Amino acid sequence: MNAPFAAKPPAGPPDGRAVTLDITGMTCAACAARVETVVGRLPGVASVSVNLPLERADVLLGAGGSETAVVAAVENAGYGAALRKGTARERRLAAQEREATRLAEERQTLVLFALAALLSVPLVLPMLLGPLGLPWQPSPWTEFVLATPVQFIAGWRFYRGAFKAIRSGAATMDVLVALGTSAAYGFSAWMVLRHGDHAHGHLYFEGAAVIIALVLFGKVLETRARRGTTEAVRALVALRPQTARVERGGALVETGVDAVTEGERIIVHPGERFPVDGVVAEGRTEADESLVTGESLPVAKEPGDRIIAGALNGGGRIVMTATAVGEDTTLARITRMVEAAQTGKAPVQRLVDRISAVFVPVVIVVAILTFGVWMMLGADGERALVAAVSVLVIACPCALGLATPAALVAGTGAAARAGILVKDIEVLERAGEVDTVVLDKTGTLTLGRPEVAAIVPADGRARADVLALAGSLQAASEHPLGKAMVRAAQVEGLEAAPVEGFRAVIGEGVEGRVGGAVALAGRFGWVTGQGVDLDALADDARRLEAGGATVAALALGGRAVGLVALADALHPHARDAVAALKAQGRRAMMVTGDAEGPARRVAAAVGIAMADVRFGVRPAGKVEVIRELVTAGARPAMVGDGINDAPALAAATVGMAMGEGTDAAIETAQVALMRSDPKLVPGALVIARRTIAKIRQNLFWAFAYNVIGIPLAAMGFLTPALAGAAMALSSVSVVTNSLMLRNWKP
Repeated sequence: MNAPFAAKPPAGPPDGRAVTLDITGMTCAACAARVETVVGRLPGVASVSVNLPLERADVLLGAGGSETAVVAAVENAGYGAALRKGTARERRLAAQEREATRLAEERQTLVLFALAALLSVPLVLPMLLGPLGLPWQPSPWTEFVLATPVQFIAGWRFYRGAFKAIRSGAATMDVLVALGTSAAYGFSAWMVLRHGDHAHGHLYFEGAAVIIALVLFGKVLETRARRGTTEAVRALVALRPQTARVERGGALVETGVDAVTEGERIIVHPGERFPVDGVVAEGRTEADESLVTGESLPVAKEPGDRIIAGALNGGGRIVMTATAVGEDTTLARITRMVEAAQTGKAPVQRLVDRISAVFVPVVIVVAILTFGVWMMLGADGERALVAAVSVLVIACPCALGLATPAALVAGTGAAARAGILVKDIEVLERAGEVDTVVLDKTGTLTLGRPEVAAIVPADGRARADVLALAGSLQAASEHPLGKAMVRAAQVEGLEAAPVEGFRAVIGEGVEGRVGGAVALAGRFGWVTGQGVDLDALADDARRLEAGGATVAALALGGRAVGLVALADALHPHARDAVAALKAQGRRAMMVTGDAEGPARRVAAAVGIAMADVRFGVRPAGKVEVIRELVTAGARPAMVGDGINDAPALAAATVGMAMGEGTDAAIETAQVALMRSDPKLVPGALVIARRTIAKIRQNLFWAFAYNVIGIPLAAMGFLTPALAGAAMALSSVSVVTNSLMLRNWKP
């Protein structure tokens, strides 16, 4: 079998080229929708998807599409755009620069929030002290002096964003905040300039200042929460070392990891991370692969074993031979898959994007109507203005824009840490609907290698006699069945006896001399043909073979010693995985190319009824099984690890490939399980369902805030300050709800 993701990355779309841009300046769903609109209108652009939390746009260019035109269109719309390209090292440095820029922006926002909060406190103190019987009121001129820096220093970013949006013909959150706070501040400033110290009771400086402070505070929390949801990708990128110790020209050279080529020998010391994929050439150690495969325990590594880039070397110094470098490593491919899943869009998000694109203009119209209706009802301009400002402030669509991507990023990140990679966002929705799971047998429910399943000693012989002879005679054998006998003898601490004249008879067995006597191990009929009487063991042999085992007979000095039954070892978690699927209300089936005997044995061991077992099925037959289920109205998931499973993986509602399977199976499936543990199958279905549930919860709360808040604001029940608090709370609650997925484990 090949290592997971060992092949080169799949080619891009056949009819175009995919480009990725880093976008700066987006503040809400309307911004993301605006970027998608301006880019989508360009000639030669086949598709575009913008992710607000990740601040990136993925564009598929067709014939005549231009990267330069895409960047220019984004910049003309008022946002920053930078194309991701270059070598792996350049992309890594660019990622570090982006992270540094984000941190600087976060610090700047924090400073502006501190300024706004400090200057807003004296403005809101009268509201807090009044109910306590402590009347205190700053003079109107003092309020004017305190509110002005908040409005034009802390709030300048909203004016800048609003100007860019209006210039490009869009309406964003910045437009709402700028309009709302400017109206409240402008009215109050006009009252102070007109009435001076007699303007008390008609000032709304505190509303404008508190709105700006709360929006900035929400942005601080939002930014930090977004960094939390994207930590999965950042952690994967950080795993790769920057340098490697390579043997070149008889000397040890330390070079950049991007300069390593396939076939070079690399020295890795204890406590260091493996820089590239490879195989152990010299030495023994243990590798901590938890952040790459989700495997919690260190994995023993010896010569010939595969190494995954990014895994942590344990206590041994090893020499490894590079087999995959740069963008071809397992770590690089995992990172690309996680990013691809996090930047996709669920069908429900497309509806939200369409709503967000028209939401802000509609809110502005509602605010104007609110002002007009209040005036028609005989209210003064001040009361009408307060209601209109409250509508503008509470309606900021940040929560709508974050509802889907925040949950998606958190859910797929948690899955990646557990060793579950989702390639396609739409798979999450389909996975939640799966009602039948079709499991391949070999390599999925079993370990894919033979193990000793039973030992039957002949009369007068002990169990240890049979296994000791088998281990001794097979010590020189290269056959998988022989190696299984040797492993079993070693596990039980049985010492191998010296064997003389060893000879392997192809298709039959092996022979040699042990203690001067002729020893035989092989097919029952072959050993019998050598003149050994096995009649007393015939019934046991037939019983074991009927149960799906391969039976080897052993003889010494012309007399029967016993039988060794070998079978594909059951995965220790297979039964638990099937039980978990049934507990979820899903039907578990097994489809295998093996004969009825082995199929019955495994089905009985894991708890699958024979009515749900299909044996002797060829690759084309597996596809037919999937199609029959679909025709019957089922929504099946197919789980496999071999090249013969690839067609069925593609035909299923959801295809899952075991991580130690072939590259063809992994490339065809929509979900890749980074280690061959069947318990990850129910785990993948659970995290998919929980992620979709979080998206729906987030959308409910995002819409609920606006559906409830806008009418209340229009009717005058919310002040601008309360509206600002509700708006900020909506965004924070959506992101916080999504972050609850980060602690999920299968």
